[in-house]
Amino acid sequence: MIYLQHRKLRRSAIDRSIAGVCGGIAEYLNLPSFWVRLAFVIIPFSLLLYIILANILPISPKMLYPDSTGINNR
Repeated sequence: MIYLQHRKLRRSAIDRSIAGVCGGIAEYLNLPSFWVRLAFVIIPFSLLLYIILANILPISPKMLYPDSTGINNR
């Protein structure tokens, strides 16, 4: 039996330019964030959608991501 990983759509804590919405969508869909950002530029009314998602989506906890510096800050 195949178990699917339970994922939630959240704003990205590490791949963010403004609020992390596109980075979070890219992480959820397992796509490069460039393509998601490009889609937001091309699609009409995407600014309104971005603002709504930035206020609705929770941000991913940073503890889910490994420390990029290699130093464990506890």
